[in-house]
This record gives sequence, structure tokens and C-alpha cells, in this order.
Amino acid sequence: MKRDNFTWLDVPAEVAARRLLGCELVREVDGQEVRVRIVENEAYDQADEASHTFRGRTQRNDAMFKSAGNLYVYLTYGMHHCCNVVCGPEGFGSGVLIRAVEPLEGIDIIERRRGVAGVNATNGPGKVCQALDIDRQLSGHDLAESPMRLIKRPALPDDVITVGPRIGISKAVHELRRFYIAGNRYVSKASFRLAR
Repeated sequence: MKRDNFTWLDVPAEVAARRLLGCELVREVDGQEVRVRIVENEAYDQADEASHTFRGRTQRNDAMFKSAGNLYVYLTYGMHHCCNVVCGPEGFGSGVLIRAVEPLEGIDIIERRRGVAGVNATNGPGKVCQALDIDRQLSGHDLAESPMRLIKRPALPDDVITVGPRIGISKAVHELRRFYIAGNRYVSKASFRLAR
């Protein structure tokens, strides 16, 4: 049975990526609450050759085929975890990679976990996972439940969202599927506005 709380993410990845900007992730870490705002992300789906789901469902990417509002976590370069909010219809491998977040609560916890203060604590996808204690054990997690929840916030207007090509991929490099809040200092790497 489809959960009602994430029907707003049952949309194409590019639409979900725009909609997730400004939304919040709340994570329980060592008995304390950490809250962050999503400020940068990238859209992926199984029709996209840069996506983990392009070649179909596997044990590794299974969580990305779940219903919208689940979490997909993977290890990159053998050492950094990255997380995606699953979107689109169940059975279609689709998700939004969280590239950068702005800390709102629990900044001391984030900086302690990262060993870094300020912007560099959360301005990259591996940094986000380290800061929020996200690893493969959370892959497939329902983001309506503790210990990590996704909180919907009002949609941001198009004029504050910058769109451009994704970072660190070797396929579909010119696709405009990276989205970030213009002027936010936590964005991992600024680029010029290509489209809205």
C-alpha cells in the first residue's frame, strides 16, 4: 500500500530535486537531534546512463527502486557514503543525490563528527553522510521514521534555484540535472546559471 506522506515525491527526478531544495533532514545522532536544510542535489533515474539504476535492479541499488521517500545509500571510492532520496513510482529506479546541506541544529555534533568547522563540514555528498552518520545500514530506510526523517518545507521559487550539469560523473555529463539554492554558501561548487 502506498504511503500518503511522500506522494509529493512521486514525480520525475528533476521535479523532485527542485522540490527537495529547502526541505530538511532530521537525524538522531548519539541521542541528540541534528537538523539540516537541503541546499544542493542532483537528479538520477534508470533512463539516465549516469545512474546506478541504468542497467536495472541489483542487490546494491535495490533501495532506489522502492517507493518515494525511502533512502538509498551507497559507498563511493571505497570510503565515502553518499545518500539519495528515492522519488518517482515504485519499481522505477529514481532518486535525488543530496550534495550539500546547511546545518540548522546540532552544528556542534556535525563539526565534531567531521573534525571541521564552518562550510566545509557539509558542502559535499560524502561530507553530508559523515556529518549525519549515514551509512549503508540506512539504505532502504523510510524517511517518515526515526532515526532519520525528511521534513517537507514550502517549495522555493524558480528564481532562487540554479540549474547546471552534475559534478564528478563521466556519462551524461552535459545533462542539466544539478540543482542548488543560488547564493547559499554551503553549495559544494558554484557554477554559472545555465537554465531555470
